[in-house]
Amino acid sequence: MSWTECSKPRPFAAQRLVCFPHAGGSSYFFREWHKGLPEFEVHAVCYPGRADRFGEPSGTDLLAMAGEIAEAVRPLMDRPTALFGHSMGAVIAYETARILEAGDGRPSHLFVSGTRPAHMVRREARAAALSDESVLGTLMELGGTDTELLDNPMFRELILPYIKGDFRMLGSYAHREGPLLRCPVTAVLGDSDTRVTPHQAAGWAEHTTGGFRQQVVPGDHFYLAAAPPYELVREMLGAERDETRRR
Repeated sequence: MSWTECSKPRPFAAQRLVCFPHAGGSSYFFREWHKGLPEFEVHAVCYPGRADRFGEPSGTDLLAMAGEIAEAVRPLMDRPTALFGHSMGAVIAYETARILEAGDGRPSHLFVSGTRPAHMVRREARAAALSDESVLGTLMELGGTDTELLDNPMFRELILPYIKGDFRMLGSYAHREGPLLRCPVTAVLGDSDTRVTPHQAAGWAEHTTGGFRQQVVPGDHFYLAAAPPYELVREMLGAERDETRRR
């Protein structure tokens, strides 16, 4: 069982980026990011129940999952390592960063994309079991999934169990008080995202003492599928590296 995959190892890269997929997503979503970020070694988190871990049961406890991911990421932090999470992945990345900072690790940066801050997370699963229709409706509202695939019974049979599992896991998540992050946080969202507003995303500033920035980009909830924010990542991590050198 591996919690991360790296499609293009770069042993001499100065920095690493660990990417956390959205609900229903897999590490495949970030598989090509190494091409847009050639100066980074890019790793993607592999959630159970899908892709190469299809035979495993899906996660049920977001905090427990973050703890396991933190242990897997800790060895990667022999060089500056940033975390990038999208939607549900942003909340998991945030909790992973908290666990790392409570120990001997500290992410160089946290990117939270397409989601409200952890203390305002919308509960996608209000009941113990979501109907297939409600899950499909949410997927269509969010975008990012081909509607023809959603109409395919075989595809639905494969993906619905772990998507529903992700929604239930997110729905049972409750933010707990604790030390603020020390790493900088950047919130990113699409200007036509119906799930989060700039005002809501700005609430992420309450979770760090390390500095906060918000960036609104063109697109909907899945803005990064068509236009991954490579330049923003490069800009923010380059600025952090320069600041560290000046100290």
